[in-house]
Amino acid sequence: MEHASHEHETPAAAPAAAGAPVKVKDPVCGMMVTPGVAKGGTASAAGHEYWFCNPKCREKFVAEPAKYLAPPAPLVPQTADEAAAEAAAIYTCPMHPEIRQAGPGSCPKCGMALEPEEVTAEEGPNLELIAMTRRFWVSAALSIPLLVLAMGEMVGFVPLSSRVRPWVELALATPVIGWGGAPFFVRGWQSIQNRSLNMFTLIAIGAGSAFVYSVVATLAPSIIPAGMRGHGGSAPVYFEAAAVIITLVLLGQVLELRARSATSGAIRALLGLAPKTARRIAADQSESDVPLDSVQVGDRLRVRPGERVPVDGVVVEGSSSVDESMLTGEPIPVEKTPDAKVTGGTLNGTGGFVLRAERVGRDTLLAQIVKLVAEAQRSRAPIQRLADRVAAWFVPAVLVVAAVTALVWGLAGPEPRLAHALVNAVAVLIIACPCALGLATPMSIMVATGRGASLGVLIRKAEALEMLERVDTLVVDKTGTLTEGRPRLVAVTTVPGTVEADALALAAALERSSEHPLAAAILAGAADRKLAIPAVRDFQSTTGGGVRGVVDGKLVSLGNAAFFAAAAIDIAALSAEADRARREGQTVVYLAVDGTAIATIGVADPIKATTAEAITALHADGLKIVVLTGDNAITAGAVARTLGLDDVIADVRPEEKRSAIDRLHREGKIVAMAGDGVNDAPALAAADVGIAMGTGTDVAIQSAGITLVGGDLRGI
Repeated sequence: MEHASHEHETPAAAPAAAGAPVKVKDPVCGMMVTPGVAKGGTASAAGHEYWFCNPKCREKFVAEPAKYLAPPAPLVPQTADEAAAEAAAIYTCPMHPEIRQAGPGSCPKCGMALEPEEVTAEEGPNLELIAMTRRFWVSAALSIPLLVLAMGEMVGFVPLSSRVRPWVELALATPVIGWGGAPFFVRGWQSIQNRSLNMFTLIAIGAGSAFVYSVVATLAPSIIPAGMRGHGGSAPVYFEAAAVIITLVLLGQVLELRARSATSGAIRALLGLAPKTARRIAADQSESDVPLDSVQVGDRLRVRPGERVPVDGVVVEGSSSVDESMLTGEPIPVEKTPDAKVTGGTLNGTGGFVLRAERVGRDTLLAQIVKLVAEAQRSRAPIQRLADRVAAWFVPAVLVVAAVTALVWGLAGPEPRLAHALVNAVAVLIIACPCALGLATPMSIMVATGRGASLGVLIRKAEALEMLERVDTLVVDKTGTLTEGRPRLVAVTTVPGTVEADALALAAALERSSEHPLAAAILAGAADRKLAIPAVRDFQSTTGGGVRGVVDGKLVSLGNAAFFAAAAIDIAALSAEADRARREGQTVVYLAVDGTAIATIGVADPIKATTAEAITALHADGLKIVVLTGDNAITAGAVARTLGLDDVIADVRPEEKRSAIDRLHREGKIVAMAGDGVNDAPALAAADVGIAMGTGTDVAIQSAGITLVGGDLRGI
């Protein structure tokens, strides 16, 4: 075989014996496999043929053959610092998230193997699952004939004499108890040492006592009291009970570990959407493909047609349409032009563009999603804490009941009394094992949060999952939550003798120097009408009021009613039109030239296309919906009337939003709050359930228990 000469292979082992099959190395995992029978099949690269231990290794190789055909790493693959960093990685218990330690180990409370807190895209081998699976199959293979031997008498099948059978059963049961059940006895002993009794306490005591008694009855039957002997004077043994118990618990552990491993599947699939490399543009305009890990904030990266966006950033050159359905669920691609934000992992269409990296590594949206979901999967719902408290009392209570059972059967039961006492005490220990109590609740939370992540609903706190079912009042912010959060120019109304286009051009001239949120809408409106925008000088801005400047030798003012009142400019002639526009949900500013008001400009924030459907569905679920906004009451009222909301709380400052939530609490309401801005963060934290729009600020997202990635209220 030509594999032997590949320079990336490690030195060959000793020559195989004559006639022995030649083995070669799987280039991905390093396992030695036999060509022609390897389960993973074969693939060709660089003119050579390679064999694989399983299909996953082959898939990784086919995707990136160069990665696995590189020269081998040095004998010491990690530096001391790298090894220390890996050892210092934080590991936690899936059932007791408060247990955290540097490096792997087992939980001092329940004995389960600790898992790394941080989920990565590359899923390494689950060593605990591999070990438990191996223990299960070996134990099952030994327990089945053991069960046949023990139970054969009931159906008239007696393959061995009563003297020989206990020795055969001992030989079959010892590997099951000593090797297959070893982890359970270790965990049971740790639970006693740590004074944290759990399901493994019962398993270890129950199976261990049955096995120890049976060993004594087999090796030294003469020391067994006559009261414990059965027919023919032989001492009964219970090897099959101990072995089958261990085998069934091993099966439960395998199923649980598989479920835990599969829970992060949606997260890993999402992380896997990020490309492994990025095309970086250097200062001299040369381009090269670099590993994603080496991309830094500020780097300029080229995204070609059909490629995935490597990191979060801003388009600086070119344009394209990007499929963001992985985040928003919307199938229609989003147009991206210069200054538009793009998200790592989304799929570029037919165009090409250059982006400036703004968030890389752990700061990208994909990484944040993984972090949020991992936190949620390790958080504990109130019902789960109740289960823990019950289990803390339950296990000692079971031990007491088992002792009482043994005493009663031993004193008043039928002959052989001591045998019946032991059997029934062990039965109590095993039957009462709270496996479901300890596993069902955390597993349901893990599955729910994983499923939610695949649907764009990130559940950061398990408490939110349980509390949301009890919510009767939903409080929503207006801008960015009910509406798009991007104001648009709706109307320009002028006094007689003033041309609408001229008035809009003057307003745009002032707004070109302004950073007010309405400025972009007015400038966009002027651009849509292809107006020539004159220059402005002596520009002045009054925070919360308006702007003024000199345009073509005239003093032009643009602002709200208070700004005009302070400047003693009469707006009475425009008040009726302004009030009508506000009732329709528009934000109105006034325009004046040389102290005379000449126009009103109406800007509105359009309601999201999905909002009405979401409100209808939430009303159908019996929720009262309240809009809570810092906008004026007239504009907020217009939105509320359009959507059929139940109440409006307007003109509130950020600190007052929390007070509004507290007031609803005092009224006996269970409140969920949905918002997207920094000003919503206090209210999100104060509500029973905080729901953040994923299109909003990081502060809002961190303050909420649930995040809707696409900002769509239908996700609730």
